Amino acid sequence: MKPVIQLKNIKKYYDGLKAVDDISFEIFPGETLGLVGESGSGKTTTGKLILSLEKPTAGDILYKEQSIFAMNPREAFAWRRDVQIIFQDPYASLNPRMTAGDIIAEPLKIHHLPVSGRVEELLHLVGLNPEHQGRFPHEFSGGQRQRIGIARALAASPSFIVCDEAISALDVSVQAQILNLLKQLQEQLGLTYLFIAHDLRVVKYLSKRVAVMYLGTIVEMAPSEELYSHPLHPYTEALLSAILIPDPALEKNRSRIVLKGDIPSPLHPPKGCVFCTRCPKVMPKCHVERPPLKQIGDGHFVACHLY
Repeated sequence: MKPVIQLKNIKKYYDGLKAVDDISFEIFPGETLGLVGESGSGKTTTGKLILSLEKPTAGDILYKEQSIFAMNPREAFAWRRDVQIIFQDPYASLNPRMTAGDIIAEPLKIHHLPVSGRVEELLHLVGLNPEHQGRFPHEFSGGQRQRIGIARALAASPSFIVCDEAISALDVSVQAQILNLLKQLQEQLGLTYLFIAHDLRVVKYLSKRVAVMYLGTIVEMAPSEELYSHPLHPYTEALLSAILIPDPALEKNRSRIVLKGDIPSPLHPPKGCVFCTRCPKVMPKCHVERPPLKQIGDGHFVACHLY
């Protein structure tokens, strides 16, 4: 199976700040790749690069085996229709002066697609009452606003969607509803997702594979079940140890890995492994040589000198 998206040695620097530093991965049709990590690890920047909202300092991004930077205007217009985003903030991402119907209809008009009946169809698809299309964003709850954002992303019938922290601004009960909706839409429409989040429980529920980012690099990537049952990188182990287990007996006997210090500045990252300043298993080699992302098992990659 050929990938929908391929990132090849992508770097994004801002005046010396290494937001994304030499990452590569693929996303295949119909799957969800979860991208996790702490704030400032480069997750959102990666999403923006894939959407061509930012241009990389180096490297290439391929969509269906064609570089998005070598497309002619007609190909780029089709690419813009086929790739969409669901934003993190359902309050700031909707124009308060436009009705829900106008917000959803906007991409249809931009891409010269039929509007009549389509808005009502999309509202129904995301679980909203089509009669509410005349309401303004402030008349909806946070979960309803995010449903409008999802309907807008689906308007032009895309095949690939970047979900940038799409549920982090919502209440926990509403998060579950939106996650179930995203899963349902994926099965119904054959969508491919890049799901960016910092909550590993959420990522496990939705993702087929998971990539863990730290300080602009991918430190581990594996199928979801494999990563959660057999994490290899010390940073992944620490992240998973912080997840609460809803069983008092199991939670009591579990030891949490507490990392010391803060994430180094992307302006002055460590010389060797990016995690060497906080790693509980650090070795002298880690301070001088950056480990490559190498395959350890079937689909399991890790960037660590322990392996």
